[in-house]
Amino acid sequence: MNDFTMVKGDDGVAVITWDVQGKSMNVMSMEAWPLLDSLVDDALADEAVKGIVITSGKDSFAGGMDLNVIAKMKESAGDNPAKGLFDGIMNAHGILRKIERAGMDPKTNKGGKPVAAALPGTALGIGLEIPLACHRIFCADNPKAKIGLPEIMVGIFPGMGGTTRLVRKMGAMAASPLLLEGKLNDPQKAKMAGVVDEVVDDPLAAAKEWVLSAKDADIVKPWDAKGYKMPGGAPYHPAGFMTFVGASAMVNGKTKGVYPAAKALLSAVYEGAMVPFDTALQVEARWFVNVLMNPSSAAMIRSLFINKEALEKGAVRPADVADQSVKKVGVLGAGMMGAGIALVSAQAGIEVVLIDQKQEAADKGKAYSETYAQKGVQRKKITEEKAQAMLDRITATTDYAALAGCDLIIEAVFEDPKIKAEVTKAVDAVTGDDCIFATNTSTLPISQLAKASKNAENFIGIHFFSPVEKMLLVEIIKGKATGSRAVAKALDYVRQIRKTPIVVNDARFFYANRCIIPYINEGIRMVKEGVSPALIENAAKLVGMPLGPLQLVDETSIDLGAKIARATKAAMGDAYPDAAVDDVIFWMEGEGRLGRKSSAGFYDYDEKGKRTGLSAVVAAQYPEAEDQPDLITVQHRLLFAQTLEAVRALEEGVLEDIREGDVGAILGWGFAPWSGGPLSWLDMIGSPYAAERCDQLEEAFGARFQCPALLREMAGKGQSFYGRFGGEAAAA
Repeated sequence: MNDFTMVKGDDGVAVITWDVQGKSMNVMSMEAWPLLDSLVDDALADEAVKGIVITSGKDSFAGGMDLNVIAKMKESAGDNPAKGLFDGIMNAHGILRKIERAGMDPKTNKGGKPVAAALPGTALGIGLEIPLACHRIFCADNPKAKIGLPEIMVGIFPGMGGTTRLVRKMGAMAASPLLLEGKLNDPQKAKMAGVVDEVVDDPLAAAKEWVLSAKDADIVKPWDAKGYKMPGGAPYHPAGFMTFVGASAMVNGKTKGVYPAAKALLSAVYEGAMVPFDTALQVEARWFVNVLMNPSSAAMIRSLFINKEALEKGAVRPADVADQSVKKVGVLGAGMMGAGIALVSAQAGIEVVLIDQKQEAADKGKAYSETYAQKGVQRKKITEEKAQAMLDRITATTDYAALAGCDLIIEAVFEDPKIKAEVTKAVDAVTGDDCIFATNTSTLPISQLAKASKNAENFIGIHFFSPVEKMLLVEIIKGKATGSRAVAKALDYVRQIRKTPIVVNDARFFYANRCIIPYINEGIRMVKEGVSPALIENAAKLVGMPLGPLQLVDETSIDLGAKIARATKAAMGDAYPDAAVDDVIFWMEGEGRLGRKSSAGFYDYDEKGKRTGLSAVVAAQYPEAEDQPDLITVQHRLLFAQTLEAVRALEEGVLEDIREGDVGAILGWGFAPWSGGPLSWLDMIGSPYAAERCDQLEEAFGARFQCPALLREMAGKGQSFYGRFGGEAAAA
């Protein structure tokens, strides 16, 4: 391994270069630590070396720890994983502390060798924690570079000294956006915040120059100097006390206590601030181990990064199909969905033809992109030239002939099979035989819609979530006749627009909606039963759902729910299971309480559309029962309603890859991200308990909680989903 190499210059500067072979960006592995340690020892022991510069052989400095390594740290830590993790982390702390102290006398703080970090570009995670241990950080003036500690976004926190050093360098208040929100800055903003010291054109040259001129006082960190006081005050300083009280309230308000990393980070900061620096590193390490031992961290890393990245890179793409990148896309229907699809396509550099029945409607659809671009220019996120170039790619028209030359058509008209059939035939008349036709539908069966196409093999579903430009997930649905080239085209297109795809087979409501509708319905059922709406909503949020089921149905609109209910009932006949839900939905529809759009639903709204509280009108129609269920029962009803549908989707072959089930759930409707997704959550609680809980819920609340045969079988064998179906995902 040669992740780190060292060259000792004639000027007396030893340059340690980080350059991981075969990687576009440096990532830290456990095997690389001893190598870095040995090079630092060598440089510190060599009398000819006056100082050290740590830099990168790439355009960036580093992207952090290898997430695959972090995900497997617990499993590879031996029979006593907590001790193994702690010892390994403290060993890394020892190496970074060695860099920081650099051979100086512990009593006088003299005699050390200056160590500088020269960052050519992006420095994230451990890629910033190593520089923070250096005496001065020089960063290239590269506005595209990102500097920060994003670990909280992956379910952990900066556990290699970044938490302790940043708080001692900046103070808890100033450090909180970087630590608790994972905020990333460009180099200039990082300097203004006090994260890096210098922004220069040539960081390596500047670092060498500084190293050769640095004095003893220049290399003593503030926390190693006598009389150090934490910026902003320590926990029992009057100012610091208020900071920590406020931080605790903020963290619990945002996370509802379900994200262990945020609470652990705050604990590490609070406890570490009251003890000497080296003890604070031990405190940080213990809390970091606490997070790594929690299954939530491994599940979040696996789903939100390892599996998400694998899907984005084509993990489920047909391997035998050549590149299907889209050159020209036709978008039929310029409403909210069509306008959003046109926007993200044009942003990706794809030529767009946006069609509607009337020119006024088509122009309005393009105007959506114009407004978006104008806001981007005002916020300096895009130049006027680039904004105009993006808009120039969109042609708004009523003329189907303009679709000639399109290699992908995305139909986003009304959810009416007859209308969709009409536009499918109209498109077929002007496009070539190689053109792929995709329908953006959330409920209608793809195989049925494909019957209107001249070539069902080229017909596929691409289900966007609203608003298109903000939602990360795209659900690709294969009809019975859909060919592999259509699948590849859809996946390559989703890659181009920088979304995350999942591929599922055709079935009622596909995957996302078949899971989210039972969640909404379970909340509505409980309202009719007399369960307090406040209990329902807060139970959902306290278990990690971004919105309670009642707020969610208000946002998506009551009349849409009523429409779906009528269509589903017509299709299922006597097998239809949701009559109890319909009583509530149809009553609200009749009362004109259609949700946010009518300023009346399960919630009341003011004239600006802001929620003012749960509705007294609904409470009067469905009064609360005297006896209320316990919190766990409500939470389990809401969670199992979703997870059992995910299991059934896997059982029926709608899902072909469990990674898609978990990633799709988190990105599509926000299923408790701390859990890693519905199948990861079932693995957390264990299949035997899950099956037992199904039986209890079925007995108490009905057949919708019946344990799927697959889960029952797995419970009998003590299996987990990632153990049985994970393959590469399980290995990750």
